[in-house]
Amino acid sequence: MILGEFAEKAEGFEPYIYKMKKTLDGKCVFLKDSSCSIYAKRPLVCRFYPFELKNMGNNRYTFICTEECPAIGKGPLLRRSYFERLFKNLTRLAMKNKNE
Repeated sequence: MILGEFAEKAEGFEPYIYKMKKTLDGKCVFLKDSSCSIYAKRPLVCRFYPFELKNMGNNRYTFICTEECPAIGKGPLLRRSYFERLFKNLTRLAMKNKNE
């Protein structure tokens, strides 16, 4: 699959370079019968979902949640370590991509 088929450049959304395209009804193009069809290979932005990493400037970031997820507020309370682990994944992948 070609990147342009499912993502488009996202300027002003650093650290994200691309944003996922959605179907006409606003769902992910990889959502099939309520399941992710690329789960094992899903991009980092999907691994963060329903949270989004927001650049606060001065090398500071924070996670915010998307209002579109119907499960917000229905699961367990997430600890800071959960978000630290997500951020660590981002920095690890960023360094890997930078070195390639």
